[in-house]
Parts: sequence; C-alpha cells; structure tokens
Amino acid sequence: MATACPEEWQEIIEVLRAFRLLKSQVLTAGGGLSPISQGINGAFNARGWREKGFATKILVDDTEYVTPTHLVDCFKGRVALELEWNNKDPFFDRDLNNFRLLFDLRAIDVGVIVTRASELQPVFDSIGKGKSYGPSTTHHRKLWPRVEGGGGGGCPVLTFAITPKLFVDDGPEALAAALAAKAARDARKKSSRAKISTDNDEG
Repeated sequence: MATACPEEWQEIIEVLRAFRLLKSQVLTAGGGLSPISQGINGAFNARGWREKGFATKILVDDTEYVTPTHLVDCFKGRVALELEWNNKDPFFDRDLNNFRLLFDLRAIDVGVIVTRASELQPVFDSIGKGKSYGPSTTHHRKLWPRVEGGGGGGCPVLTFAITPKLFVDDGPEALAAALAAKAARDARKKSSRAKISTDNDEG
C-alpha cells in the first residue's frame, strides 16, 4: 500500500500515530457514535477522506443486476477504510464482503479496518466499562480469523488494532468536560426528537 497509495498510506499512519485513547472518552461513550469514533473519523475528514456510497450494478447479456454495497466510513483515492470500535462482530463480515465486491468491481485497490486490540479488555474492566465491550463485539481476535479465512476475497486487506499502550488517563477535569459535552449532545438529540414528534402530530 505504501507504494500503490502513498498519500493515503501516509495519512493513515499520521492519524493513527496521533491517536490516544482517552479515559474520559471511554467513560462517556454510548448512545450513538462514540467520541472515540468521532475523533478518528474527524481526523480523516480533515485530510479529505469522506464517507462514500457506491452505486454498483452488473450487466449480464442484456440483464442488469443491482449489487448494493454499504457506505464506507472513510474513502479517498482508491482506499476504503472502516472503523469498527465497538459494534457487533458480524459487522466485520459486512465490511470484508463490501471490500470484496468493490475490489472485484475495480472501485478500490485496498480495504483497511481499524479496530481495538482484544488486550484492551482488562483496561475497560479496571475503569468499570468492561460490560460495554463484550466478547462478541468488534476486536482484533474476532477480525483476524475472518481475514485469514478469505472474507475479503481477492481484495488486499490491511488491519490495525488500537492497543493498551495508547490509553491515557487524562484526569478528572477532562472527564468533567466530556460529561458536560455528552449531556449537551443528549439534550440536543432529545430536543430534536421532540420537535420531530411535534411536527408529526401537527401534520
């Protein structure tokens, strides 16, 4: 990948080298896209990566078959990147199948999956968040057998796992700020849902 897609490779390395897993973000995750995922996606977005869907179809003789694909979290050049921080592990199957199809259709050259290392579980247990990160969620020990089993077909697949070395206890002030930010987000979501409900009632 460093040779075929040097710009995208360099940006992936930059984002992941700069990443730190903050205790405050782990403790305030939940209820939608976590601040951890938001931070990683935001770093890629700042470098021009975008969420992307593909309108794909196959023509056999005179018959056209639509072949739907899933949105890719981050896409740039010919590189598709998925972030699976804490989803159910079948999401890995979806991602790999998506890479396989897009590679076969010559839409991408490589697929990348960023997930968490299984060794983070004791860290989560130690701060009271272990139950939020169960064994059937996305972590590298669930991913690698799928990759080695050919889940991506002919598509080259590169994987990264975030390890305990990146965990940082950023202190009580950061936690208080993260909790306040989460409360504000939750309040905005609640207000938005209430507005939609009111609009529907009026309609």
